[in-house]
Amino acid sequence: MRLVAAITPHGYGHAAQLAPVLDALARRCPALRLGVLTDLPEAFLRERIGAPFEYHRHAPDFGLHMKSALEVDLERSARAYREQHADWPARVDAEARRLAALAPDLVLADVPAVILAAADVLGVPAVALCSLNWADIYRHYFADRPEAAGVLAQLEAAYGGARLFLCPEPSMPMPWLARCRTVGPIARRGRDRRAALVERLGLAPQTSLVLVAPGGVGARFPVEDWPPDAGIHWLVADDWRVDHPAVSTLGATGMPFIDLLASADAVLGKCGYGTVAECVVNGTPLLYVPRPDWPEERWLAAWLARHRAGVPLPAARLADGAMRERVDRCRALAVRRVEADGAAQAADRILALVGTQARRQPMRAADGSADREA
Repeated sequence: MRLVAAITPHGYGHAAQLAPVLDALARRCPALRLGVLTDLPEAFLRERIGAPFEYHRHAPDFGLHMKSALEVDLERSARAYREQHADWPARVDAEARRLAALAPDLVLADVPAVILAAADVLGVPAVALCSLNWADIYRHYFADRPEAAGVLAQLEAAYGGARLFLCPEPSMPMPWLARCRTVGPIARRGRDRRAALVERLGLAPQTSLVLVAPGGVGARFPVEDWPPDAGIHWLVADDWRVDHPAVSTLGATGMPFIDLLASADAVLGKCGYGTVAECVVNGTPLLYVPRPDWPEERWLAAWLARHRAGVPLPAARLADGAMRERVDRCRALAVRRVEADGAAQAADRILALVGTQARRQPMRAADGSADREA
Protein backbone atom coordinates (compact mmCIF):
# COMPACT_ATOMS: atom_id res chain seq x y z
CA MET A 1 0.00 0.00 0.00
CA ARG A 2 1.24 3.46 -0.93
CA LEU A 3 0.31 5.98 1.77
CA VAL A 4 0.85 9.74 1.52
CA ALA A 5 0.71 11.60 4.85
CA ALA A 6 0.13 15.35 4.58
CA ILE A 7 1.06 17.43 7.62
CA THR A 8 0.16 21.01 8.46
CA PRO A 9 3.42 22.89 9.25
CA HIS A 10 1.80 24.92 12.04
CA GLY A 11 4.51 24.19 14.59
CA TYR A 12 5.69 20.64 15.24
CA GLY A 13 2.62 19.32 17.04
CA HIS A 14 0.79 17.93 14.02
CA ALA A 15 3.80 15.86 12.98
CA ALA A 16 4.33 14.66 16.55
CA GLN A 17 0.69 13.61 16.70
CA LEU A 18 0.76 11.72 13.42
CA ALA A 19 4.17 10.04 13.76
CA PRO A 20 3.11 7.25 16.18
CA VAL A 21 0.19 6.39 13.89
CA LEU A 22 2.49 6.09 10.87
CA ASP A 23 4.80 3.82 12.85
CA ALA A 24 1.84 1.69 13.99
CA LEU A 25 0.69 1.35 10.38
CA ALA A 26 4.20 0.36 9.27
CA ARG A 27 4.35 -2.34 11.95
CA ARG A 28 1.07 -3.78 10.73
CA CYS A 29 1.94 -3.47 7.02
CA PRO A 30 5.64 -4.28 6.49
CA ALA A 31 5.25 -3.56 2.75
CA LEU A 32 3.85 -0.06 3.40
CA ARG A 33 5.38 2.61 1.18
CA LEU A 34 5.16 5.93 2.96
CA GLY A 35 5.51 9.45 1.59
CA VAL A 36 5.37 12.53 3.83
CA LEU A 37 4.16 15.82 2.37
CA THR A 38 5.08 18.91 4.44
CA ASP A 39 7.76 21.57 4.68
CA LEU A 40 8.64 20.80 8.30
CA PRO A 41 12.36 20.02 8.70
CA GLU A 42 13.24 16.57 7.42
CA ALA A 43 15.60 15.95 10.36
CA PHE A 44 12.77 16.50 12.86
CA LEU A 45 10.49 14.14 10.93
CA ARG A 46 13.11 11.38 10.82
CA GLU A 47 13.63 11.72 14.56
CA ARG A 48 9.90 11.31 15.16
CA ILE A 49 8.92 8.79 12.46
CA GLY A 50 10.68 5.45 12.84
CA ALA A 51 9.31 3.95 9.62
CA PRO A 52 11.19 4.60 6.35
CA PHE A 53 9.59 7.34 4.27
CA GLU A 54 10.08 9.56 1.24
CA TYR A 55 10.20 13.26 2.09
CA HIS A 56 8.31 15.58 -0.25
CA ARG A 57 8.99 19.17 0.75
CA HIS A 58 5.77 21.10 0.22
CA ALA A 59 3.43 22.99 2.55
CA PRO A 60 -0.15 22.04 1.62
CA ASP A 61 -1.51 24.64 4.05
CA PHE A 62 -0.38 26.89 6.90
CA GLY A 63 -2.94 26.53 9.68
CA LEU A 64 -2.39 29.91 11.28
CA HIS A 65 0.38 32.45 11.13
CA MET A 66 1.85 33.28 14.54
CA LYS A 67 3.51 36.36 16.02
CA SER A 68 5.02 34.21 18.77
CA ALA A 69 4.46 30.85 20.42
CA LEU A 70 1.48 32.34 22.25
CA GLU A 71 0.03 34.98 19.91
CA VAL A 72 -1.80 34.45 16.61
CA ASP A 73 -1.15 36.95 13.83
CA LEU A 74 -4.83 37.50 13.10
CA GLU A 75 -4.56 39.95 10.22
CA ARG A 76 -1.94 37.95 8.35
CA SER A 77 -3.87 34.71 8.92
CA ALA A 78 -7.17 36.20 7.73
CA ARG A 79 -5.49 37.60 4.62
CA ALA A 80 -3.86 34.24 3.88
CA TYR A 81 -7.17 32.40 4.15
CA ARG A 82 -8.87 34.94 1.91
CA GLU A 83 -6.16 34.48 -0.72
CA GLN A 84 -6.12 30.70 -0.36
CA HIS A 85 -9.86 30.43 -0.94
CA ALA A 86 -10.25 33.14 -3.58
CA ASP A 87 -9.80 30.48 -6.28
CA TRP A 88 -10.25 27.32 -4.25
CA PRO A 89 -11.03 25.00 -7.20
CA ALA A 90 -7.75 25.94 -8.91
CA ARG A 91 -5.81 25.37 -5.68
CA VAL A 92 -7.47 21.99 -5.18
CA ASP A 93 -6.68 20.99 -8.77
CA ALA A 94 -3.03 21.97 -8.30
CA GLU A 95 -2.79 19.82 -5.18
CA ALA A 96 -4.59 16.98 -6.97
CA ARG A 97 -1.95 17.02 -9.73
CA ARG A 98 0.82 16.98 -7.12
CA LEU A 99 -0.89 14.13 -5.28
CA ALA A 100 -1.50 12.15 -8.49
CA ALA A 101 2.24 12.19 -9.20
CA LEU A 102 2.77 10.40 -5.88
CA ALA A 103 0.15 7.74 -6.81
CA PRO A 104 -1.22 7.07 -3.31
CA ASP A 105 -3.64 4.27 -2.44
CA LEU A 106 -4.57 6.20 0.69
CA VAL A 107 -4.12 9.76 1.97
CA LEU A 108 -3.78 10.55 5.68
CA ALA A 109 -4.01 14.23 6.63
CA ASP A 110 -3.18 16.05 9.88
CA VAL A 111 -5.00 18.14 8.98
CA PRO A 112 -4.77 20.17 5.70
CA ALA A 113 -8.25 20.50 4.18
CA VAL A 114 -6.97 21.12 0.64
CA ILE A 115 -5.31 17.68 0.53
CA LEU A 116 -8.56 16.01 1.53
CA ALA A 117 -10.35 17.93 -1.23
CA ALA A 118 -7.62 16.93 -3.72
CA ALA A 119 -7.92 13.26 -2.76
CA ASP A 120 -11.66 13.49 -3.33
CA VAL A 121 -11.07 14.86 -6.84
CA LEU A 122 -8.80 11.88 -7.58
CA GLY A 123 -11.16 9.34 -6.00
CA VAL A 124 -8.45 8.30 -3.52
CA PRO A 125 -9.66 7.31 -0.03
CA ALA A 126 -8.63 9.89 2.57
CA VAL A 127 -8.58 9.89 6.35
CA ALA A 128 -8.15 12.93 8.59
CA LEU A 129 -6.59 12.65 12.02
CA CYS A 130 -6.26 15.54 14.44
CA SER A 131 -7.41 16.96 17.77
CA LEU A 132 -8.74 20.01 15.89
CA ASN A 133 -9.77 21.12 12.43
CA TRP A 134 -9.02 24.41 10.71
CA ALA A 135 -12.68 25.08 9.93
CA ASP A 136 -13.52 25.40 13.63
CA ILE A 137 -10.36 27.39 14.30
CA TYR A 138 -11.17 29.73 11.40
CA ARG A 139 -14.77 30.09 12.64
CA HIS A 140 -13.55 31.07 16.11
CA TYR A 141 -11.32 33.89 14.89
CA PHE A 142 -12.80 35.06 11.60
CA ALA A 143 -16.54 34.26 11.48
CA ASP A 144 -17.44 37.96 11.19
CA ARG A 145 -15.30 38.55 8.07
CA PRO A 146 -17.21 39.16 4.83
CA GLU A 147 -15.52 36.22 3.10
CA ALA A 148 -16.04 33.82 6.06
CA ALA A 149 -19.14 32.04 4.76
CA GLY A 150 -17.39 31.03 1.54
CA VAL A 151 -14.18 29.97 3.27
CA LEU A 152 -16.06 27.89 5.84
CA ALA A 153 -18.19 26.19 3.20
CA GLN A 154 -15.06 25.04 1.36
CA LEU A 155 -13.24 23.91 4.51
CA GLU A 156 -16.26 22.04 5.86
CA ALA A 157 -16.88 20.31 2.52
CA ALA A 158 -13.25 19.16 2.41
CA TYR A 159 -13.31 17.75 5.94
CA GLY A 160 -16.75 16.24 5.41
CA GLY A 161 -15.45 14.40 2.34
CA ALA A 162 -12.91 12.39 4.35
CA ARG A 163 -13.88 8.73 4.75
CA LEU A 164 -13.04 9.03 8.44
CA PHE A 165 -11.97 11.79 10.85
CA LEU A 166 -10.08 10.34 13.82
CA CYS A 167 -9.94 12.48 16.97
CA PRO A 168 -7.35 11.47 19.58
CA GLU A 169 -8.27 12.09 23.20
CA PRO A 170 -8.41 14.95 24.21
CA SER A 171 -9.86 16.70 21.16
CA MET A 172 -12.12 19.63 20.47
CA PRO A 173 -15.72 18.48 19.91
CA MET A 174 -16.63 18.34 16.22
CA PRO A 175 -20.37 17.51 16.19
CA TRP A 176 -20.87 18.70 12.62
CA LEU A 177 -18.55 15.99 11.29
CA ALA A 178 -20.66 12.86 10.79
CA ARG A 179 -17.64 10.56 10.29
CA CYS A 180 -15.78 11.67 13.39
CA ARG A 181 -14.52 8.83 15.64
CA THR A 182 -12.57 9.06 18.89
CA VAL A 183 -9.40 7.10 19.65
CA GLY A 184 -7.23 7.11 22.76
CA PRO A 185 -4.37 9.52 23.47
CA ILE A 186 -1.48 9.57 21.01
CA ALA A 187 1.91 10.17 22.65
CA ARG A 188 5.37 8.69 22.99
CA ARG A 189 6.51 7.18 26.28
CA GLY A 190 10.01 8.01 27.50
CA ARG A 191 12.29 6.57 30.16
CA ASP A 192 12.68 8.30 33.51
CA ARG A 193 16.44 8.85 33.76
CA ARG A 194 16.43 11.67 36.28
CA ALA A 195 19.24 10.32 38.47
CA ALA A 196 21.56 9.93 35.47
CA LEU A 197 20.58 13.36 34.16
CA VAL A 198 21.30 15.12 37.47
CA GLU A 199 24.67 13.36 37.68
CA ARG A 200 25.59 14.23 34.09
CA LEU A 201 24.78 17.92 34.62
CA GLY A 202 26.56 18.03 38.00
CA LEU A 203 23.48 19.18 39.91
CA ALA A 204 22.35 18.68 43.49
CA PRO A 205 19.72 15.91 43.68
CA GLN A 206 17.07 18.30 45.02
CA THR A 207 17.39 20.70 42.08
CA SER A 208 14.17 21.10 40.10
CA LEU A 209 14.63 20.12 36.47
CA VAL A 210 12.33 21.97 34.07
CA LEU A 211 12.20 21.20 30.36
CA VAL A 212 11.38 24.36 28.40
CA ALA A 213 9.23 23.52 25.39
CA PRO A 214 7.25 26.53 24.15
CA GLY A 215 6.07 24.83 20.96
CA GLY A 216 5.99 26.40 17.54
CA VAL A 217 8.74 26.79 14.97
CA GLY A 218 11.33 29.26 16.26
CA ALA A 219 9.45 29.93 19.52
CA ARG A 220 11.59 31.16 22.42
CA PHE A 221 11.34 32.36 26.04
CA PRO A 222 13.76 34.96 27.61
CA VAL A 223 15.60 32.42 29.77
CA GLU A 224 18.76 34.53 30.02
CA ASP A 225 16.82 37.06 32.16
CA TRP A 226 15.67 34.52 34.73
CA PRO A 227 17.26 34.30 38.22
CA PRO A 228 20.18 31.85 38.40
CA ASP A 229 19.73 30.93 42.05
CA ALA A 230 16.12 29.75 42.33
CA GLY A 231 16.94 26.07 42.72
CA ILE A 232 15.69 25.42 39.18
CA HIS A 233 17.75 24.11 36.27
CA TRP A 234 16.30 24.79 32.82
CA LEU A 235 16.75 22.54 29.79
CA VAL A 236 16.45 24.50 26.53
CA ALA A 237 16.96 24.01 22.80
CA ASP A 238 20.54 24.15 21.57
CA ASP A 239 19.89 26.94 19.07
CA TRP A 240 18.76 29.36 21.83
CA ARG A 241 22.46 29.90 22.60
CA VAL A 242 21.86 30.85 26.23
CA ASP A 243 24.80 31.66 28.52
CA HIS A 244 23.31 31.12 31.98
CA PRO A 245 24.54 29.12 35.00
CA ALA A 246 21.13 27.49 35.54
CA VAL A 247 20.64 26.44 31.91
CA SER A 248 21.75 23.38 29.94
CA THR A 249 21.01 22.66 26.32
CA LEU A 250 19.17 19.53 25.25
CA GLY A 251 22.22 18.41 23.29
CA ALA A 252 24.42 18.59 26.40
CA THR A 253 22.26 16.00 28.15
CA GLY A 254 22.96 13.25 25.64
CA MET A 255 19.36 12.09 25.94
CA PRO A 256 16.42 12.13 23.51
CA PHE A 257 13.71 14.72 24.08
CA ILE A 258 11.08 12.22 25.21
CA ASP A 259 13.41 10.81 27.91
CA LEU A 260 14.09 14.37 29.10
CA LEU A 261 10.35 14.98 29.34
CA ALA A 262 9.88 11.77 31.32
CA SER A 263 12.81 12.69 33.62
CA ALA A 264 11.93 16.34 34.28
CA ASP A 265 10.04 17.62 37.30
CA ALA A 266 7.97 19.83 35.01
CA VAL A 267 7.63 21.00 31.42
CA LEU A 268 7.27 24.73 30.79
CA GLY A 269 5.20 25.56 27.73
CA LYS A 270 1.66 25.97 26.50
CA CYS A 271 -1.37 23.75 26.07
CA GLY A 272 -0.72 22.11 22.72
CA TYR A 273 -1.90 18.58 22.03
CA GLY A 274 1.53 16.94 21.80
CA THR A 275 2.87 18.50 25.00
CA VAL A 276 -0.31 17.85 26.97
CA ALA A 277 -0.59 14.22 25.88
CA GLU A 278 3.10 13.42 26.43
CA CYS A 279 3.04 15.01 29.87
CA VAL A 280 0.05 12.98 31.07
CA VAL A 281 1.28 9.73 29.52
CA ASN A 282 4.72 10.16 31.13
CA GLY A 283 3.48 11.50 34.47
CA THR A 284 5.23 14.89 34.11
CA PRO A 285 3.32 18.04 35.15
CA LEU A 286 2.90 20.85 32.61
CA LEU A 287 3.55 24.40 33.78
CA TYR A 288 1.57 26.18 31.10
CA VAL A 289 0.97 29.79 30.10
CA PRO A 290 -2.79 30.16 29.49
CA ARG A 291 -4.03 31.30 26.09
CA PRO A 292 -7.68 32.18 26.78
CA ASP A 293 -8.37 32.98 23.15
CA TRP A 294 -7.04 29.67 21.76
CA PRO A 295 -10.21 27.61 21.13
CA GLU A 296 -8.60 24.21 21.77
CA GLU A 297 -7.19 25.18 25.17
CA ARG A 298 -10.45 24.75 27.05
CA TRP A 299 -10.47 21.03 26.28
CA LEU A 300 -6.76 20.45 26.77
CA ALA A 301 -6.64 22.30 30.11
CA ALA A 302 -9.69 20.40 31.37
CA TRP A 303 -8.01 17.09 30.49
CA LEU A 304 -4.84 18.18 32.28
CA ALA A 305 -6.87 19.10 35.37
CA ARG A 306 -8.71 15.77 35.29
CA HIS A 307 -5.36 13.98 35.38
CA ARG A 308 -3.81 16.33 37.98
CA ALA A 309 -1.10 17.27 35.50
CA GLY A 310 -1.30 21.04 34.99
CA VAL A 311 -0.35 24.25 36.78
CA PRO A 312 -1.11 27.59 35.07
CA LEU A 313 1.59 30.24 34.97
CA PRO A 314 0.84 33.97 34.52
CA ALA A 315 2.44 35.26 31.32
CA ALA A 316 4.24 37.97 33.33
CA ARG A 317 6.39 35.29 34.94
CA LEU A 318 7.99 34.58 31.57
CA ALA A 319 9.58 38.01 31.76
CA ASP A 320 10.91 37.95 35.33
CA GLY A 321 11.38 34.18 35.78
CA ALA A 322 9.74 34.15 39.24
CA MET A 323 8.49 30.58 39.00
CA ARG A 324 9.77 28.86 42.13
CA GLU A 325 6.35 28.56 43.79
CA ARG A 326 4.70 27.25 40.62
CA VAL A 327 7.47 24.72 40.01
CA ASP A 328 7.09 23.50 43.59
CA ARG A 329 3.36 23.05 42.95
CA CYS A 330 4.20 20.95 39.92
CA ARG A 331 6.54 18.73 41.94
CA ALA A 332 3.78 18.13 44.50
CA LEU A 333 1.34 16.78 41.90
CA ALA A 334 0.61 13.08 41.59
CA VAL A 335 -0.21 12.83 37.91
CA ARG A 336 -2.83 10.27 36.90
CA ARG A 337 -1.15 8.64 33.93
CA VAL A 338 -3.02 7.16 30.99
CA GLU A 339 -2.06 4.65 28.34
CA ALA A 340 -1.12 5.99 24.93
CA ASP A 341 -3.26 3.54 22.97
CA GLY A 342 -4.57 5.95 20.34
CA ALA A 343 -1.95 5.21 17.67
CA ALA A 344 -2.73 1.49 17.65
CA GLN A 345 -6.47 2.18 17.60
CA ALA A 346 -6.10 4.68 14.76
CA ALA A 347 -3.99 2.28 12.69
CA ASP A 348 -6.55 -0.49 13.12
CA ARG A 349 -9.43 1.78 12.11
CA ILE A 350 -7.54 2.99 9.04
CA LEU A 351 -6.68 -0.53 7.91
CA ALA A 352 -10.24 -1.71 8.51
CA LEU A 353 -11.46 1.17 6.37
CA VAL A 354 -9.26 0.37 3.40
CA GLY A 355 -9.75 -3.38 3.78
CA THR A 356 -6.05 -4.17 4.12
CA GLN A 357 -5.21 -7.63 5.41
CA ALA A 358 -2.37 -6.76 7.78
CA ARG A 359 -0.12 -9.21 9.53
CA ARG A 360 -0.89 -9.28 13.25
CA GLN A 361 2.20 -11.00 14.64
CA PRO A 362 3.80 -9.12 17.55
CA MET A 363 6.57 -6.77 16.51
CA ARG A 364 9.00 -5.00 18.77
CA ALA A 365 9.10 -1.25 19.17
CA ALA A 366 12.38 0.67 19.46
CA ASP A 367 12.30 0.43 23.26
CA GLY A 368 11.90 -3.35 23.13
CA SER A 369 8.23 -3.40 24.16
CA ALA A 370 5.61 -5.23 22.12
CA ASP A 371 3.19 -3.07 20.18
CA ARG A 372 -0.24 -3.58 21.74
CA GLU A 373 -3.34 -4.15 19.68
CA ALA A 374 -6.31 -1.91 20.37
